[in-house]
Amino acid sequence: MASRRVLFVCTGNSARSQMAEGLLRQSAGDRFEVASAGTNPHGLHPLAVQVMREVGIDISQHQSKSLDLFLDLPFNWVITVCDRAKESCPIFPGAATRVHWSFDDPASAEGTEVERTAVFRRVRDEIQHRLRLFLATQERR
Repeated sequence: MASRRVLFVCTGNSARSQMAEGLLRQSAGDRFEVASAGTNPHGLHPLAVQVMREVGIDISQHQSKSLDLFLDLPFNWVITVCDRAKESCPIFPGAATRVHWSFDDPASAEGTEVERTAVFRRVRDEIQHRLRLFLATQERR
């Protein structure tokens, strides 16, 4: 059976989409081919790497990628994880389902490093919860 393809999209491809890619690959990578991209990529955020490492997932080798690299590729799902990306995400040929999951941008969190790290953890956990729901619906198919 061919893998189903999922693309996570956010603006910078620095945190939310990278965490979603790592989480889905870790939990169901045998069933999905997973990628992430940004409408305006600007580098992997170190706190995203840190909070993912806390749950046993290493995304330190991920790189921010432009959405342009994926425009001609077929995906079963294109999932935007920020409101700005939803507004500027192009139509993908052959994309069976386009979904929007709105998460706060942890990279814009203010405060001490402890406070900013807490926001990254919260967003990571929210993404993980949403992915569990997504996977549960896929298992019923």
